[in-house]
Amino acid sequence: MTTAATKFATPPALRRKRRRAGLRTFAFLSPWLVGFAVFFAYPLVSTVYFSFMKYDGFSAPVFTGLKNWTYVFEHYPFFWQGLRNTLWLVLVMVSLRVVFGLGIGILITKVKTGAGFFRTAFYLPYLAPPVAATTAFAFLLNPGTGPVNHFLGALGLPQPGWFTDPDWSKPALSLLAVWGIGDLMVIFMAALLDVPREQYEAAELDGATAWHKFRYVTLPNISPIVMFAVVTGVIQTMQYYTQAIVAGKVASGVIGGSGQQFEPGYPHGSTWTLPQMVYNLGFQRFDTGSACVVALILFALSMAFTSLLLRRRAGFLSSED
Repeated sequence: MTTAATKFATPPALRRKRRRAGLRTFAFLSPWLVGFAVFFAYPLVSTVYFSFMKYDGFSAPVFTGLKNWTYVFEHYPFFWQGLRNTLWLVLVMVSLRVVFGLGIGILITKVKTGAGFFRTAFYLPYLAPPVAATTAFAFLLNPGTGPVNHFLGALGLPQPGWFTDPDWSKPALSLLAVWGIGDLMVIFMAALLDVPREQYEAAELDGATAWHKFRYVTLPNISPIVMFAVVTGVIQTMQYYTQAIVAGKVASGVIGGSGQQFEPGYPHGSTWTLPQMVYNLGFQRFDTGSACVVALILFALSMAFTSLLLRRRAGFLSSED
């Protein structure tokens, strides 16, 4: 008489088949697993490890506990200002880019003649290299010789200091970001052209205004694309480095020379960002442990913003249902 365990035991052939299927699945996943381990898991674990070490990149690391964390939060003179600047850029720059990208996308989809020209004209600035675009903007917005201030002065309008004025440096960087809006414009145009025309026709039959059609037809259909633009914009802005440091160098006059040392954040720390702190601590002060602390804070903030946005998106969809 056979027992229940013997009766329901898996046949050897079936076990071998499942094993082969598992190995085949693992083989297909192995490129991603290797990339994840090498380019994400190992750097993240190493960053956590070095955040508790005194390490200058040359000598052996020495365990110091929470000293690096205490130094960044309490003694590093630029941390809180850089954190405020980064959050300002996330809130203002991302909002402006999404609003202007969507607005220009809507306008171009409505244009009957010359749409191809306007698409090209708005997309070309996005292709400009960040260093070249920032350098050109710094010269255009030069408070003394730039054509923008000459034009504003001819109109009798105030002439800001732009990249040389702490109150105007971040708005100038936001203006530069809005100028290179071509990527979001193309994405929003593709989403707008995919909205079913029947829904607009039904709304018109119900007497909907242009605002009502945008609020109740356009926006619900393109909301996943808007969320994509916001999330990717937040992540990119949390890594904002090149434009801020190049603008500060050009405005301060430190634009070349092998022996020149430049402290980021010009003018008066108004363009400090968290990625610049990683560079300043790790490669200018050779304090790798503290640089890893700032990198982990940057990672945690990016994850928190992304999680919050995705949760709000999920709540918005559930409320619509």
